Amino acid sequence: MTWFINIFKVWYNELKEISRDEGIMVFILLVPLAYPLLYAFIYTTETQHNLPVCVVDQCQSSLTREFIRKVDATPEVKIAGHALNMAEAQEMLRMREVSGIIQIPHSFDRDLAHGKQVVVGVFSDLTSMLYYKVMLLGVTNVAQDMNRDIKVQNYLHPGTRREEEVARMPIDFEHVQLYNTQGGFSAFLIPPVLMLILQQTLFLGIGMSMGRTRENNRGLVIPPQSGYKHVVSVVLGKSMLYFFLYLVMAVYMNVVISHFFGLPQLMHWNVFFGFMVPYLLACIFLGFCFSAFIFRREDCILLFVFMSVPLLFLTGVSWPGSAIPKIWQWIAVIFPSTFGCNAYIRAGSMGATLGDINHEVMAMWYQAGIYFLLACLIYIWEIRRAVGRTILK
Repeated sequence: MTWFINIFKVWYNELKEISRDEGIMVFILLVPLAYPLLYAFIYTTETQHNLPVCVVDQCQSSLTREFIRKVDATPEVKIAGHALNMAEAQEMLRMREVSGIIQIPHSFDRDLAHGKQVVVGVFSDLTSMLYYKVMLLGVTNVAQDMNRDIKVQNYLHPGTRREEEVARMPIDFEHVQLYNTQGGFSAFLIPPVLMLILQQTLFLGIGMSMGRTRENNRGLVIPPQSGYKHVVSVVLGKSMLYFFLYLVMAVYMNVVISHFFGLPQLMHWNVFFGFMVPYLLACIFLGFCFSAFIFRREDCILLFVFMSVPLLFLTGVSWPGSAIPKIWQWIAVIFPSTFGCNAYIRAGSMGATLGDINHEVMAMWYQAGIYFLLACLIYIWEIRRAVGRTILK
């Protein structure tokens, strides 16, 4: 019973400390509530459509006009202007009137008539990689479609309709995008970002709390004469506050954000809690370990904020994990986000069960256990320092 009272005492004191600090409240309440909305609103359109481009048609033939008309009919590209030469088109690109240029050479008709390959120039504004992807997709689809028609008209003898269909498409195929049916960035990017927000804001909130305590107690995490003598009670009491608070935040992200913005949601609640519990515990205990290096409130900003983008890459979501150098793969294993992001994507977007994500779940439980022991060792040292300071007084 005494052990439970000690845990409750630590939990209550931690709650009082963070409720008095506006900076900590911003990181552990406002940021987890607002950031998912911000990111989801930015990527809510999923993909780029009707990208404005300029055409430099140096051939001016009926065939090039057909090519331009078909490109304009694609959902990806919109012909926003015509230019007499590349210099004029480049000026339109520089003035941000268009985001790309299509250049059709003088020899377009002549080369096709002589059976030569025609090169159509595609130039894109690379301030966003989406511009290049969308523009190339639209032009390539039209070029392939016209290639089939030209092959049938110029190189085959008149035949049956079936022979022409086979000549156009010798191997018929159907393109089906699994899980992310729209091929959009919102369904691809937001789920791992949500998990990363939970981890990073936990690190920041715990770090600021530790830094504030050190500033107020001359470098000590455990205040002298506080009665914090049982290290397990201290670690569990502090972690309980963050765990239940962030469990609510996780449910908010999974329910409100996912449903409001139409993100893939194939996950059952038992799967959600099955991997979210070890994920939050691992993040909290790792935050306690990192806080050993926090001596001022501002230190956690320098330590944790810059890590967010590298950690997103290390998850293996935006770049295949197998292609990441071994040293970075080992560094990625340190962070719960590496396993938490993959578990959330597989469960939410692919409908994976707990058995399917057993590797990620077990890895996070191992992390939680290891970081709990490290946090206890750190607090043993801090308790001894606090006791020693009291004795010297």
